Amino acid sequence: MYRVAKASEFLAITGAGINDIKITKKAVVWPFQRCRVIDATPVNYTFEVNAMSAEKLPFLLPAVFTIGPRVDDHDSLIKFAKLLSEHRSDSHNVRELVQGIIEGETRVLAASMTMEEVFKGTKDFKKEVFGKVQLELDQFGLAIYNANIKQLVDVPGHEYFSYLGQKTQMEAANQAKIDVSEAKMKGEIGAKERQGLTAQNAAKIDAETKIISKQREGEGRKREIEVQSQVQIFDTQKQAEVAEANALLSTRKAGWSQQAKMAEVEAQKAVAIREAELQQEVEKKNALAMTEQLKAEKLSKATVDYDIKVQEANSVLYKKQKEAEANLYEIEKAADAKRVEAKAQYFVRQQAADAELYAKKKEAEGMVALADAQATYISKLLHSFGGNYHAMRDYLMINGGMYKDIAQINANAIKGLQPKISVWSNGNGGEGKEGTAMNEIASVYKALPPLFQTVNEQTGMLPPAWMGTLSTSSSLDASQIVVANQASSRN
Repeated sequence: MYRVAKASEFLAITGAGINDIKITKKAVVWPFQRCRVIDATPVNYTFEVNAMSAEKLPFLLPAVFTIGPRVDDHDSLIKFAKLLSEHRSDSHNVRELVQGIIEGETRVLAASMTMEEVFKGTKDFKKEVFGKVQLELDQFGLAIYNANIKQLVDVPGHEYFSYLGQKTQMEAANQAKIDVSEAKMKGEIGAKERQGLTAQNAAKIDAETKIISKQREGEGRKREIEVQSQVQIFDTQKQAEVAEANALLSTRKAGWSQQAKMAEVEAQKAVAIREAELQQEVEKKNALAMTEQLKAEKLSKATVDYDIKVQEANSVLYKKQKEAEANLYEIEKAADAKRVEAKAQYFVRQQAADAELYAKKKEAEGMVALADAQATYISKLLHSFGGNYHAMRDYLMINGGMYKDIAQINANAIKGLQPKISVWSNGNGGEGKEGTAMNEIASVYKALPPLFQTVNEQTGMLPPAWMGTLSTSSSLDASQIVVANQASSRN
């Protein structure tokens, strides 16, 4: 009788001595009391909510909710015990309840927001959804312990997020291409600048080297002239002393002078040649530097122009793609509108057809009911007349005013004709015995003269010769009418 709940469970006790319901962890269950164990373990619910934004764009919202009873609120536990304790937390009924609340609140909130607001304000959207769902779950004693909304997913046939991702990807790729082109341009310009500076410094060093070489050459020549002067002075002083050596000295002096001049000429020519070579090298370096500079400038400009043209082409292509997408979207919307209009017309026609069919059915049912009532009426009427059909027919004709209608029709038919009606008698009609066949024949012959006379007066027609002739007199005396075959008629 002593019950103790687990760490994640509660005991819900009802019965004798308890007014409503008692929620506890441990208790003694007395007779006439019932105890039920409530599992407070949160359960994960995974859904894919179909929602639609304010622009009528559908999307999927994958979400995972961890929901369980609110264990820190006694009133919430009582609500949960009263409403959902009969079901397992992961049962189909509880799942449908939670899913209905989440889908309803999510769709209502999404319908009031644009797709851009949903996509950019995911955190706010998530916060709003959780707040509204929690308000609905409070009435069942449930609480959201954790919730996670995954990435929004496109509904097949409505690829809004994929197109938006492609747009962002293309913008990032285009910006990366621009950055790479700028970095490449800066690298090539820097390289060309370094090469130009190198060529300029080399030309400067070559020029300074040439100047120093010329200075060294001039000093050498000056020193050489000073030495020659000293030698000549020494030779002049010693000429007197050494006569014998004078001739040899003159010879050697001439030889030395020739050699010196040749060396000087060779040195001058060598210097000129070297100077020309150095000048040629300098000119080549300058031309190469100018060529590289012009090449760098032209190549950089061409590269920048190419990148600009590529970006402009990409911009035009992107614009055309967006225009095509916009046209496609308008066409799809127009097609959807026509489809909805066609469905509406079909629904209206179907409703009209159903109404007409219903009216026809009711009319047919009325006719059947009328026919049944008339059949019952005829059957009872015939039974009242004892099965006499002729009596019943006469009654119906009299009751329906048929004779009155016939008289009215006949009166309308001869209305305006102004007929001439003659009433006459041809002698004693009592000849012979009453009821004999000759009296009937005589009555027929008696009717012919006035009949011919009346037809002649009204229409101007005469009877055929074989039937008799009509006198031109207007008298109605039958003796003036000659009837053919009178003898044979009497016989």
